[in-house]
Amino acid sequence: MTTENTSIVQRALAGLIETGDVDTLASFLSDDFIHHRPDSTTATKAEWLAAVRAALGPTAGMQVEILHLLADGDHVVVHSRRRLPDAGPEIVVVDVMRIADGRIAEIWEIIEPVAHAAANMAWWESARG
Repeated sequence: MTTENTSIVQRALAGLIETGDVDTLASFLSDDFIHHRPDSTTATKAEWLAAVRAALGPTAGMQVEILHLLADGDHVVVHSRRRLPDAGPEIVVVDVMRIADGRIAEIWEIIEPVAHAAANMAWWESARG
């Protein structure tokens, strides 16, 4: 199951990352797909796909580099680095995807701007001190 779920995510992301093909990604999402953001808001399949089109479409030009792809049971984790064009901000993203019936049913997304990483670690350093 883990290998099959990893393959589903790889196929869903391949066209998206290489060419901005959102339609192929859409075919891998369940009809009742839910996207969860760090601020506890959610988006439906249609809402999330519209946001992906805006970010990765041919005029947006975001570059995505997959750093790690890990799977455990019905969950697949994607760790990526994303860059906006024209020296825009660089972010690191962790997406936790739940696979059900051969489709991506849910995604939880965690985003951190690379420029904020040191400041975001301050709580850790003070807790150890």
